[in-house]
Amino acid sequence: MHATYTTAFVLAAVLLLIAGRNAGRFAVPIWQILLAGAAVVLATGEISPVRALGAINADVMVFLFCMFVIGEAVSESGLLDRMLQRIACHAHSGDGLLLLFISGTGVLSALLMNDTLAIIGTPFAIRLARATGIAPRLLLLALAFSVTTGSVASPVGNPQNLLIALSGGIDNPFFVFLWYFGLPTCAGLLLVYFVLRTCYPDALSRADIRISCGGTATDPALAGAARLSIALLVVLIAARAAWSGMTGGELIPLPAIAALSAVPVLLYARDRGRLVRSIDWGTLVFFAALFVLMQSVADSGLLDGMLACCTGPAASPAAIFVAAVAGSQLISNVPFVALFLPAFTAEAVSLPALMALAAGSTIAGNLLLFGAASNVIIIQQAERNGETIGFYEFATAGIPLTLLQGMLYFIVVLAMPLPPF
Repeated sequence: MHATYTTAFVLAAVLLLIAGRNAGRFAVPIWQILLAGAAVVLATGEISPVRALGAINADVMVFLFCMFVIGEAVSESGLLDRMLQRIACHAHSGDGLLLLFISGTGVLSALLMNDTLAIIGTPFAIRLARATGIAPRLLLLALAFSVTTGSVASPVGNPQNLLIALSGGIDNPFFVFLWYFGLPTCAGLLLVYFVLRTCYPDALSRADIRISCGGTATDPALAGAARLSIALLVVLIAARAAWSGMTGGELIPLPAIAALSAVPVLLYARDRGRLVRSIDWGTLVFFAALFVLMQSVADSGLLDGMLACCTGPAASPAAIFVAAVAGSQLISNVPFVALFLPAFTAEAVSLPALMALAAGSTIAGNLLLFGAASNVIIIQQAERNGETIGFYEFATAGIPLTLLQGMLYFIVVLAMPLPPF
């Protein structure tokens, strides 16, 4: 078999397995599918080991590893659970609780990545629902929609945004994402609230809102180190942005910011070995395998004719946005973005085009239950606690929500002026 055809076959098999990974009795993690695809192209000589190693983006891997270390410390110490409780305890009504829960999880997902909030937020949502008499499925839907929506506004809110920020050559990515998506994301979180209240008009009528603001972190020492890491992260990002605004240069790269921010956790964690072992290694393997497979695809020439209508010099942000929403439903958003980025011509890589790709691929996760990995995480976590969300129940709220948010972000990517920095 010709080399190009071998790569095409592997790519098609991987995409089909990703699209149908939840159709059978046993769900196969995406990282295992990508790892198998990367192993096949290596074993068949489609890409050499040296070429494969060089294809792995070290900046992405270092950044993800360090952010996962911080996120695991926030989770293991009980700090995140405590933060969510402090947000919820200020509610004085069922509507207030739902709005605070949506806004709180949305904002936190932009800082700690949506998958982290999906893992930690699901058992919290179920406990909160049972304590207040609210239907668990309402808070689970609120969690799914809010972590997807909130993650749009940050280059570290989800994996596809991180790929775009680091591979797309965006200067000052935190402020660029906020410039484009800060206000629209606030409006998008309000849309989550209004759509859920419309779909579940009586769900909060008997809610008993009595939530204590007391309690402490389960591991105060680790929680203190996690706070220090988060503070350092914010300070370094602000310093980088200020330096870029004054000089136009880069004070410190994003991977270095993440590495320095993780130092307090790695220094002060009593059992740092267990902490490191507990991070999301599956996602790291996923990215490494994804880089290898996509490099093989790029080397084969398959991308020369793919996505031509959306990646050539005449490509518009509108076309990219629509393609991202539709394509992410078929193969999930991260693989879609990984395929899309190398296909851009130099003339098509503009900031509006990259922002259209980020917004479209992310809000696509609100459309259907299997559109985002965070949705699947929430379902898996919920079923371990005796709760679940049905496919059609998710779609009943997700379809109108995505249409409304899609119009909002569509207007933004078309009309927003370039940032002044």
